[in-house]
Amino acid sequence: MGWLSMPLASMGGHTSPKQYLDAQFTYERAEADEQPAHGYRVLESACPGNRVYYAAVQRYEDDVPGEVTAIICLVRWNPKAADGFVFAYKDMSESMGPCEAACPLRVLERLTSTNDPNALDWRRRCFATLRRRQRDVPDGALIRFAQPISFSDHSQHQLMRVSRQGRRIVLSSSDGRGRYRVSDLLDRKFEIVRERRIAPTIFT
Repeated sequence: MGWLSMPLASMGGHTSPKQYLDAQFTYERAEADEQPAHGYRVLESACPGNRVYYAAVQRYEDDVPGEVTAIICLVRWNPKAADGFVFAYKDMSESMGPCEAACPLRVLERLTSTNDPNALDWRRRCFATLRRRQRDVPDGALIRFAQPISFSDHSQHQLMRVSRQGRRIVLSSSDGRGRYRVSDLLDRKFEIVRERRIAPTIFT
């Protein structure tokens, strides 16, 4: 499915991508010939940064709950769009194996088991993302990236020193020079280098 774009007036009174998509994926359809109605409910959702929407959606039939699967939507949100089309989205199911794999734990925990190989791979990648983001990177640590990173001052560094400033992480070269910010640091591949500690000599 391609992108669906719309102005704010077409969002049904919803003022954010999350509100609109929660409503879109919560619905009920009555069957003909007195067959039981079926539908979907959003049990948990998130749209971090208004860039990617993740939802745990449960199918039900005749009000009997069924499996819970994930829906992922790429999101474009620009309230100041010159053409008035402030919102666009492209929806996918987890069985399509989306590249976006940063689903919050509270959404993943609502999903029921599956045998779909694409969905299982997507869930595995999401948990791997969570583990990376939970890594402890202590102040003063020396880290080594998988590949050198280029910066605007035309320097390249693969080995860098960590400096924590509250919740912010600032990097410098391994010898302490410069101040650098690396976007999505915890999503990148790096290792913490074990440094050799030389014990001080004590004279008696």
